[in-house]
Amino acid sequence: MRKKTFAAAALLAAASLTLTACGNGADSDSPVSVVSEEAGSDKAATVLDKPFEKPDLVLTDTGGQKYDLREQTKGRPTLIYFGYTHCPDVCPLTMNNIAVAKKQLTKAQQDELRIVFVTTDPDRDTPKALGKWLKGIDSQVVGLTGDFATIQAGARTLGISIEPPHKDKNGKIVSTHGTQVVAFSPKTDGGYVLYGEDATVDDYTKDLPRLIKGENP
Repeated sequence: MRKKTFAAAALLAAASLTLTACGNGADSDSPVSVVSEEAGSDKAATVLDKPFEKPDLVLTDTGGQKYDLREQTKGRPTLIYFGYTHCPDVCPLTMNNIAVAKKQLTKAQQDELRIVFVTTDPDRDTPKALGKWLKGIDSQVVGLTGDFATIQAGARTLGISIEPPHKDKNGKIVSTHGTQVVAFSPKTDGGYVLYGEDATVDDYTKDLPRLIKGENP
């Protein structure tokens, strides 16, 4: 994989067209316009030339308490991912990759890092359901649920499109959503690094120490 730098405007426009219905095998590689890229780099990170603002979201955490995303993660290195607990493939894989990489950090680094999982299927992902699912991945992950329209609007500010959960041809309820992980700097609170679903444990293991410092991976 190569490290790429994208224009945020182009990314926002194109990423909104990129959706994955978890479990359907859809290809979710973002068809975004490249402004510049480092030839020969094996980095998974996409560094944005203009960082995204952190979504202004006030949702409910797994303890049933109000969680103000901006306030609670202010000045903290933060990874945000939108997905759902009934997803059979991309969502658990992405979250487990991050969780495994996190374990390679020092305790101080782990305590500093904020990993936020926002459900795209809030009707089924109650605080209790989210808490049970995340406990099997990493109990420090912040799980958030709430009104679908609010979640959808928040994701859209990051160029991530999500659609209301629906039944597929087999009668199963699926959530169609973008699969990007957005990393926010502790220095600026801007979302300046993007990862696709092809990012591996090794990618996150290499990059997390730098992201925690607010540096480019």
